[in-house]
Amino acid sequence: MSESGDETTTDPYSLGGHDGEESSDDHTVFWADEVADEIEARDPTEPVVIKGAISPSGVPHLGNLNEIMRGYFVAEALRDRGYEVRQVFTTDDRDPLRKLPRKLADLDGNIVDLGEVNAGALGQNLGHPYTDIPDPFGCCDSYGDHFSNLIEASAELLGVDIDVVSTTDLYEDGEFEELTRFVLDNQEQARDVLAEYQDKVDESYVPFNPICGGCGKVTETVTAVDTDAGTVEYRCTDMEAGDSVIDGCGHEGTATLREGKLPWRFEWPAGWDVLGVDFEPFGKDHAEGSWPSGVDIAQNVFDSQPPVPMVYEWFTLDGRPFSSSEGHVVMAHDVLELLEPEVLRYFFSKDPSKARDFSIERLDQLVDDFDRTERLYFDEESGTDRKESLAKRTYPPSIRPTVAARFEDRLSDGVWRERVNDGDARASVAALLGEEYADRVRIPYTFAAVLGMFDDPELRADVARKEGHLADDTPEWAAKTALGRVEQASEWAHRTDNEFDYELKRAEMPDVSFDPAVEDALDELADFVAEGHDGETIQGEIYETAKRHDVPIGDLFSAGYRLLFDEDEGPQLGPFVAKLDREFVVERFRRDR
Repeated sequence: MSESGDETTTDPYSLGGHDGEESSDDHTVFWADEVADEIEARDPTEPVVIKGAISPSGVPHLGNLNEIMRGYFVAEALRDRGYEVRQVFTTDDRDPLRKLPRKLADLDGNIVDLGEVNAGALGQNLGHPYTDIPDPFGCCDSYGDHFSNLIEASAELLGVDIDVVSTTDLYEDGEFEELTRFVLDNQEQARDVLAEYQDKVDESYVPFNPICGGCGKVTETVTAVDTDAGTVEYRCTDMEAGDSVIDGCGHEGTATLREGKLPWRFEWPAGWDVLGVDFEPFGKDHAEGSWPSGVDIAQNVFDSQPPVPMVYEWFTLDGRPFSSSEGHVVMAHDVLELLEPEVLRYFFSKDPSKARDFSIERLDQLVDDFDRTERLYFDEESGTDRKESLAKRTYPPSIRPTVAARFEDRLSDGVWRERVNDGDARASVAALLGEEYADRVRIPYTFAAVLGMFDDPELRADVARKEGHLADDTPEWAAKTALGRVEQASEWAHRTDNEFDYELKRAEMPDVSFDPAVEDALDELADFVAEGHDGETIQGEIYETAKRHDVPIGDLFSAGYRLLFDEDEGPQLGPFVAKLDREFVVERFRRDR
């Protein structure tokens, strides 16, 4: 960045909750408590089941984690009330592959083009269930398994305990068989209900999609049903897939009720019954059609109660919709190279009814918002009644997995993710949060980015102490954790190529030369720095020195940047050099080393 002034931007990461409303009621200020109220009002049996779901059609990006993380905060609200909660995430992996994704991700979260893997594994299997398609990476039993492993890994990185359930396994184990038989025995009622929501539902429509024994594709033409035998007869016909058509092979055969699947509008409510679901969040795309049809089918076909729903707004990535096909995605694996897990968890605590932008460019604002919430929680800063109440509710579930991991030696008998329902473990984490963890230290994110310009860990710590972010009595673990943010902020600066993306050339002086007037100005500036002044005073003196020596101000700033970074631009020079050890700056401005 050149010395041209600051740019004001709107903070996309304003403190979450019902934005703009004022309330001091700890219970109603947080959306997850309101959802927990609805669940509790139904007097649920334990464990309370919270469900999310996804079809493995592309890269499982940050937007897909809404159903895991929104469910997590509701689960934690219920656990705070003493309920045992099971968080389930189903992969709809018996769905057919309808089109080729442009991007995929390996198990380490690296996003790759389709051409970088065995694309034939997918291209030759259009129309096949995901769990019958070879893994294009060659590392898992199927493409469906690969995707499920990625989802589970994302949740694990965030410290969230989920049971990943394969829909294919549910079918093959017979979990759907009773409901499938019931639907087929009551086809007329099923058709009448579905016809309210879907076109092309006539007397020939049968709510079951067998897997063809000839070509392995999911097909849609059932010619006869025998529920006593638990079989259907079918013909493998063409299947529409968006704007294209997947050819059927024409094979005629017989399939059992475990060798196929319910159409999705029946499968979704059937899953509520099979898994005993009490709550499920879903995106706004399902709110107008899919959810009403699911409720209708649950109540008037299966005679069961649908779960408590919650519609969440989508969020964008740097101002644009997430798009797996265009590669405009970011995964949890990637984001956690830029910030701490608790900050990412905190992002999902924000009001789900409001659209938000996840901005990599402005990630510092999200971190600052989290740090503010943390200070409000520990009563180190005051705010409005609403913000203080909201901090008391959103911060604990955001930080618990981090506290448990930090003091895991104090928690015996298993890792935290496996003990989230254990009252004793939760009490221990709460005590640690209120006592030892209160000594934590947070280095402001942009200052951590400044420290990232130094490649010397000791210099980073020295400058952090000099600026008052670390003290002599800071616990060793807290100092180490605080300085851990430096690598993340440095990576953020590098990826966004922002004003902090510079490397201090401390080991040796760059090969530079200046005209005599600039050298004289640098010598005088070195004398001024040697006297010991703060950053703003040094910044002002740079302008005055340039005037006295009749040197263009840009040339003097450029000379400073060349000496420190071997670049023509850099951070605001005066405040930056004030953070360095004075002897080094003086000698560098004098071109001595």
